[in-house]
Amino acid sequence: MIKNEIKAFLTAVMFYTRLPVPFLFEHHPEYLSRGTTWLTFIGWIVGGVSALIFLAAQMLFPATVAILFSMVATILLTGAFHEDGFADMCDGFGGGYGKEQILNIMKDSRLGTYGGAGLIMMLLMKFSVLSNIDARLIPLAMLAGHAFSRWAPVWLIKMGIYVQRTDTKAKPIAEGIGWPRLFFSGLFAIIPLFFLPGWSIFWVIPVTAAGILFFFRYLKKHIGGYTGDTLGASQQLAEITFYLVMLAAHNG
Repeated sequence: MIKNEIKAFLTAVMFYTRLPVPFLFEHHPEYLSRGTTWLTFIGWIVGGVSALIFLAAQMLFPATVAILFSMVATILLTGAFHEDGFADMCDGFGGGYGKEQILNIMKDSRLGTYGGAGLIMMLLMKFSVLSNIDARLIPLAMLAGHAFSRWAPVWLIKMGIYVQRTDTKAKPIAEGIGWPRLFFSGLFAIIPLFFLPGWSIFWVIPVTAAGILFFFRYLKKHIGGYTGDTLGASQQLAEITFYLVMLAAHNG
């Protein structure tokens, strides 16, 4: 049991990041399916690296430059995995009419106008929001934001139906997630929130949850479920929502 969980975790690290893992086990799709529930803990790793890069860069540069360094670090660490999904979804839903056309466009590896514009605006939004958060809270916001936002795709897998059988990005994790593993993943999503100021947790959870529910209904209406690209997009949208809520609550 523990051995299989370690294999699932290492498979998740290998799939969702560029970090090297020991090749001491055989790869199996089941490990990735189970490893998806470790996605929020992967958020600890990515968010922790982001926070450390920010703190280190802030010793030499202004906070805005340090934020850019941290964003570059997370993109390199994950291989822009979720950003790629967000861009593909922008292309599909921006240029497609009807389910089949949307799915076909999202399968295209080329970046289109909607994808490029969406990616630029998303990164600018993330940078501008983080730049306006109290610099003392930014490292905690990065850690909590990366962890909590990665619960969004886990929820989509639990609630939705995988609709694109040729999408190799999501095919191994299309088996679904049981309630125990969903809540197991939720522990790693919620724990970092308790290190934020007291007001944050009362706003972040309900607002982000409402955003995930709206996104789920939007996907269900237009394509009937989720794809690998929409899972990546859900993480990016949840992360931006998280930072926006923190900024609004702090300014309020």
